[in-house]
Amino acid sequence: MQDVFMNTYHRLPVTFSKGQGVCLEDVNGKKYLDFTSGIAVNCLGHNHPALVKAVSEQAARLIHTSNYFQSDVTIRFAEALIKMCAGAGLKKVFLANSGAEANEGACKIARKYSLVKYGPGRHTIVTLKGSFHGRTITTLAATGQDKFHETFGPFTEGFAYIPAGGIDALDQALDSKKVCALMMEPVQGESGIRPQSKEFMQAAAKLCAERDILLIMDEIQSGVGRTGTFLACEQYGAQPDIVTIAKGLAGGIPVGAVLGGEKTKDVFAVGDHGSTFGGNAVAAAAGLAVLAVLETPGFMKEVKEKGEYIMETIRSWNHPSVKEVRGMGMMIGVDIDGEAWPVLESVLSKGLLLLSAGPKTLRLLPPYIITKEEINEGLKILKSVLNQ
Repeated sequence: MQDVFMNTYHRLPVTFSKGQGVCLEDVNGKKYLDFTSGIAVNCLGHNHPALVKAVSEQAARLIHTSNYFQSDVTIRFAEALIKMCAGAGLKKVFLANSGAEANEGACKIARKYSLVKYGPGRHTIVTLKGSFHGRTITTLAATGQDKFHETFGPFTEGFAYIPAGGIDALDQALDSKKVCALMMEPVQGESGIRPQSKEFMQAAAKLCAERDILLIMDEIQSGVGRTGTFLACEQYGAQPDIVTIAKGLAGGIPVGAVLGGEKTKDVFAVGDHGSTFGGNAVAAAAGLAVLAVLETPGFMKEVKEKGEYIMETIRSWNHPSVKEVRGMGMMIGVDIDGEAWPVLESVLSKGLLLLSAGPKTLRLLPPYIITKEEINEGLKILKSVLNQ
C-alpha cells in the first residue's frame, strides 16, 4: 500500500484505523497510548465529544463558501481567537491552512511593513540557528538548520541566522538599515524542544521595539495551550508584533493563523494575500470547540502541571540513559544516550507512541486531556525500554 505514497516519511510500522481519548487503535485491534498528539495537533485527544459535535453539526450546515463572502462561524472563530490573544496585544487575524502558510504570511507582512515605511533594502529577516519554520521554499529559507538547505536551492533571499541565546550576536544582527523582522520560536521544537531563556526573549523584544524591527513569534507548535498558557510568549513578558499558530488550533482539522498587533494589523491590503481554504467553516467550528475547552477554568493550568509531573518523574529515575529533560508544559524533550529511533520502535511494540526531535532526543507531546494514570502507564513503558 505504501507504494502509492512518495517516499517522504520514515514511518513506524503501524497503520491506525480509529482513536478515542488518549488511545489509538491499529487495523489489527491493538491499542496504543498516544504521547504524540499527531505532532501537537490532536491537543484534545482523539474523537473529543465537543470537537466531533462541532465538526458534524457544521458539516451538515455549511462546509465552504470562499473568501469572497463571510460565514457566521468563521467570524465567531476569529473573534474568539483574538480574545484569547488579547494579552499579547494581537488585534486582527488572517486564517490559513497550515503553519508554513502562516509563516509565509508573516514574512510578507514584515517585508511590506518595512518597504512602505522605510523604502527598499530593509528586507532581511533574522532567525535563529536550530529553528524550524516550515517546508515551503521561503519557510525553508527561514529555517536555521543546514540540513534543510542541501537539495532545494536556490531559496528565497533575505534571511540571516544567529545563535539562539546570544544577546551580543542579536544586537549586532538587528541592523535597522537592513532588517525588517526577527522571527523566533519561544520553544524550538524540531531541534530538540529547547525553550528560549527569558533574558534572551526580553532582550529581543526590547531591541526590536527600539529599532522598529518587527518581532515575529512562531508559535506553530508551542501555541494553543501546549506550554500551559495560550501562547508560550505570554510566559516571557515579550510583546510580539506578529504571532503564527497552527497545529492544535482546530484539534486535528487543518488550520493556521497569522495574528497582527497594532503595528501590523492593517499592513495587508485587498489583494495582497489569500488562501482558498483559509477560514473554512468546518475548520472554524473545530477551532471554536478547541478554544471553548481551553477556556474552561483551570484547564491550561492543569496542562502545565501535567507537563511538570512528566518531567519531574523522568528526572526522578536518575536513569543513566537519560542525559537531560527540558520543556514547557506538555512540550517535552528527553535527551538520551543513544539513538532515538530504536526507542520509538521499542515503545511502539509495547503500546506507546513517541516522537523524536533530532537523532538523540525523544519528544513527548501528549494530549491535554491525558490523566495521571495514563501518564504513569506510558512512562512505565518508556522506562522499561530504557532499562533494556
